[in-house]
Amino acid sequence: MGIKVCKFGGTSLADANQILKVKSIIDADADRKFVVPSAPGKRHSEDQKVTDLLYLCHEHAKQGLPFEEVFKLIRTRFETIIKDLQIDLNLTDALDQVQVGIAKYADRGPDYAASRGEFLNGQVIASLLGYSFIDAADLIHFKDNGRLNADKTYAAIAAKLEGIEKAVIPGFYGSDHEGFVKTFSRGGSDVTGAIIARGVKADVYENWTDVSGILAADPRIVEHPKTIESLTYKELRELSYMGASVLHDEAVFPVREAGIPVNIRNTNRPDDSGTLIVATEKAPNTVGSVTGIAGRKDFTIIAIEKAMMNAEIGFGRKVLGVLERHGVSFEHMPSSIDTMSIVVSDASLDGKLEQILEDIETDCDPDTVEALPNMALIATVGRGMSHTPGMASRIFGSLAENKINIRMIDQGSSELNIIVGIEASDFESAVKAIYSRVIGV
Repeated sequence: MGIKVCKFGGTSLADANQILKVKSIIDADADRKFVVPSAPGKRHSEDQKVTDLLYLCHEHAKQGLPFEEVFKLIRTRFETIIKDLQIDLNLTDALDQVQVGIAKYADRGPDYAASRGEFLNGQVIASLLGYSFIDAADLIHFKDNGRLNADKTYAAIAAKLEGIEKAVIPGFYGSDHEGFVKTFSRGGSDVTGAIIARGVKADVYENWTDVSGILAADPRIVEHPKTIESLTYKELRELSYMGASVLHDEAVFPVREAGIPVNIRNTNRPDDSGTLIVATEKAPNTVGSVTGIAGRKDFTIIAIEKAMMNAEIGFGRKVLGVLERHGVSFEHMPSSIDTMSIVVSDASLDGKLEQILEDIETDCDPDTVEALPNMALIATVGRGMSHTPGMASRIFGSLAENKINIRMIDQGSSELNIIVGIEASDFESAVKAIYSRVIGV
């Protein structure tokens, strides 16, 4: 028998009916020994997440305002879930302690309040499954700079989970160097699940949500895009960076480092195999195939031209030095012998563009320098593209056929992706065109 760590998102645990689906999933596989729950999410579009209500309680408490009426919604939510599940669990004392704690720790920030949805829901899930409940604050530890204290965390997991065969560990939080509750800044319960998976040396980390895996394109642009059956961590990184709605980098780093595969599954369609994320050496051979397409708008390209640029030692350093002085990072930098294009996000420019252009003129003395605003980038990603003749032709041809002009082309040395820069107004049409040609309708 192996070990699987299962993280369930808020929509998977929104009410008793959803939670019973989770129980069926757990019961169906004896290897599912460690469960990491989120707080109850929305039951319908007009509903409120428990975590959002807890943040609201904190805001009231911070300003010295009463929050009893808001907290009553949280209390009722959990009492209803317990009643509908018909389990022998009394959360009254725990709810009372949380209400007192929200007021008591209001000056320390929102972390205590925000984490209590997972804390309370973990006890509900543990009672339903008959699993041990282990407070994440006893396992997950942060340094004084807010970053994970990996050594202390994995030592605590090994010590406190020794001899415990099955356990529920709430997601989203741990404890800081002083012992106070602290939440993850990004990734939430996904990060907790990955850390627990690595700590218990799991065979698989299952991330259960409301979709059947990662899609090959944005469903808001491409109608019914295919589900990606498998991809590597490197491909995940590329798609995630370019805006695909997938796991955050911090949520996969612990398992990626340990070589543990991640399986994205759908709580509402548990028989779907979902998407499997694996290390490159364990990935199936997919020569000639594209894994996915993703992109983002709101970029500016700084186009620089200077005769004999390639012969001027230090030219690139001087250009990037200008960006560094202004606190701006670049995204891509394709170049030729006399030209250089620097792609920067509009968010990082933040009103600095005119001064940057002036400084490049002064420091680098180019023949011309101009800014091309309102640009979008689209990445076609796939380990199977490497050494596949005609792949670039198919991508560029699909854009030409749809009269979409390419303003920039970039490809890394790994040949894992091909990135094109286009006018933002052509973004949706370009994604559809590339998807139709290289993945299929």
